Amino acid sequence: MYYGNIKKCDIANGPGVRVSLFVSGCRNRCPGCFNQETWDFEYGQPYTEETEQTILSFLKPDYIEGFSLLGGEPFEPENQEVLCGLLKKIRETYPQKSIWCYTGYLYDSDLLKGGRKYTEYTEEMISYIDVLVDGRFIEEEKDVTLVFRGSKNQRILKIKEK
Repeated sequence: MYYGNIKKCDIANGPGVRVSLFVSGCRNRCPGCFNQETWDFEYGQPYTEETEQTILSFLKPDYIEGFSLLGGEPFEPENQEVLCGLLKKIRETYPQKSIWCYTGYLYDSDLLKGGRKYTEYTEEMISYIDVLVDGRFIEEEKDVTLVFRGSKNQRILKIKEK
C-alpha cells in the first residue's frame, strides 16, 4: 500500500486536532475531488513499519484528539489489510482517541457483508472506527458551509458512541 500524506496536526477532518493519513488508490474518481493525485495506487510513498510508528508517535500528545483516515480510498480492497492492522494498533495504544474514516463508498450497501467492497478485513476495520463519513463527493452538491464533509449527499455516521 502507498500513502500520499500524513498530517501531524489536522483540524479539517474531524473534531479537535487530529493526525490524518491520506492513503493512495481510489476507483471512485469523483469529478472535483480535492485529492486527485491519490487516485493512483502507487502515488506517494510505500507504507512501512516506520510509517506506522511515525503515526503512532504523532498520536501520543494529549492535545491530539484522534486519527482520521482518508484517501484516495481506505476501503479499496488493496488497502484494507494494512489499514485494519493500523486501526487495531491505534485502538489498542490510544483507546481514548477517536477514529474517523472517510470513504466514497456507502456503508450500508458497499461495506457490509455482501457489498461490493466487502473483504475479510472490512468488518474488523469498521469495528475500530467511531465515525464514518460515507458517500462519493458530488461536485453539484458541494457546500463549503458543511462541517467535516464536502457535499450534501455525504453522511456522518456514528459507528460507535465514545
